[in-house]
Amino acid sequence: MNHKQSQAAQQALSEWLSHPDELGEAPSKIELVGEFDLHGLHYYIFKYKKSQLESWLLGVCGGYEDDSLEHCGHVFSEMENYNEATAKEDAVQMVEMIREYWINEAAKHEENKNENESGGSFVATIPLYEISWDKKQFIEDLQKEWQLADQSSDRGSDNDEIYIAEFDGMFATVSLMPAPIPDGEAEYFAASNYLWPEAVQEVSKQKAHLLVAVLPRQADNLEAGKLFAKICSTCMKSTNAIGVYTAGTVFQPQFYRESAEVMKNGELPLLNWIYFGLIAHEDGTTSGYTYGLESFSKKELEVLNADLSPQDLRFFLFDIAAYILSANVTLQDGETIGFSEEQKLQITLSKGVYLNPEQDTLKIAYQ
Repeated sequence: MNHKQSQAAQQALSEWLSHPDELGEAPSKIELVGEFDLHGLHYYIFKYKKSQLESWLLGVCGGYEDDSLEHCGHVFSEMENYNEATAKEDAVQMVEMIREYWINEAAKHEENKNENESGGSFVATIPLYEISWDKKQFIEDLQKEWQLADQSSDRGSDNDEIYIAEFDGMFATVSLMPAPIPDGEAEYFAASNYLWPEAVQEVSKQKAHLLVAVLPRQADNLEAGKLFAKICSTCMKSTNAIGVYTAGTVFQPQFYRESAEVMKNGELPLLNWIYFGLIAHEDGTTSGYTYGLESFSKKELEVLNADLSPQDLRFFLFDIAAYILSANVTLQDGETIGFSEEQKLQITLSKGVYLNPEQDTLKIAYQ
């Protein structure tokens, strides 16, 4: 038995039980009674008492990897009586229930992201250094910095891990998930952020994450996008936040907050909404693409083998995206676009090259 790990597990369960939504205080007595392995992780079984005169109850804490002292978030008790003969079976059942819950939550998140790709809700995940989130401080910061006050009763007011609010007919949620973003997804996409070399290293430190979603009122994705950027930016005030995983990359907290500041001057926060991918070729040309316009029901853009530096191509794509969103323009196959009377760049609709090949993108010919 790993005594340090079992002690950490006992402390974690005691802290969980002390939460106002559980016992509201630490158990009067708690004892380690067993351990087991499940799905490649190690778990500890405890019995505890609310008070000295009450019956023993069953609790579980784990998934620990090797000698780690950090569990994966599987800390739980149904506050049912402890039965020595079935304790392990009952504990395994609780863990499986928790796992199924988080698997379902991840599936819902994937579904939201897929809906987002064709326009609709705005979704982000925010990896965290620790399994904690100060909901009260978040609400205060949102009000102070952006003058955003919930216009409905907070449906999650009794739960410190869930925030649900309404703003001008738009619904927003922030939920604490006490586990890393699954399958190394955030680390994979963090590698695409050429403006943050340490992104993968920092994201790999995550122990939990927040799920952020904003559902727009009918046909008003622009306002929903602004609300989404304000909420994510407010989350970035916390030193516990590693970054914002959205638009196909992970944005650095300082970059995201600075990009959101433009809204205070009436500008659109394009750099919060859209990732501008760049590919430098050996022949000196550069290709680029947008990731995020689909959230506004617009086709993503691609420029292939342009005779431009990566920086200049990024500025070009930024200006086109700003024009599309600020003027609510829908570019069409066969049209031309330019920033002067002489510049007429051909637009072609075809399968994506650097994005999903099953997704049509607008190619702007810049030769």
